[in-house]
Amino acid sequence: MKIFIKFDFNTICRKVLEEKLIKYNIKYRVLAFGEVDILEKPDNSVFKSFTEELKEYGIDIIENQKSVLVQKIKDTILEMVHNNDLVNVKSSVYLAEKLSYSYGYLSNLFSEVTYTSIENYIILQKIEYAKQLIVSSDLSLTEIAFQLNYSSMAHLSTQFKNVTGITPSAFQRIISKRSELANKK
Repeated sequence: MKIFIKFDFNTICRKVLEEKLIKYNIKYRVLAFGEVDILEKPDNSVFKSFTEELKEYGIDIIENQKSVLVQKIKDTILEMVHNNDLVNVKSSVYLAEKLSYSYGYLSNLFSEVTYTSIENYIILQKIEYAKQLIVSSDLSLTEIAFQLNYSSMAHLSTQFKNVTGITPSAFQRIISKRSELANKK
């Protein structure tokens, strides 16, 4: 039997983190996604075990300040891409206001650490979200383009093909065909 699973990475990550913090009796307060305030410094061996268990789930504690800010940029971009209320907000303005740094500084830092631009990262995240919407929603490709703040379906299609090598409609057909084949078994 084959099943198809839809999951929310943010929810899974938050749940694992909270379970591990409770397991190790670490007093904490969640400040924002990816940001936790440890209220009392745990014993070094406890903290080491805690971080090793998190690594098993692909969760790392970031200690370098540049890396922390880059992670905040990535989290803010994910928030922008997934939040329909931010559809018409200019990304450079939103990032600068939300993170309290000039966009030029954020852009240079992001490129220095990740070897890609903020704009390219936004495109990659929008295409990943478009793929999720194609797989898990009943929205048309035009509705998906609108939801992701593309000027047209053609613009989404061009970026989708540049990133994945196929058009969104071809991707949609592949998903549909796989679903049909899975249902026949």
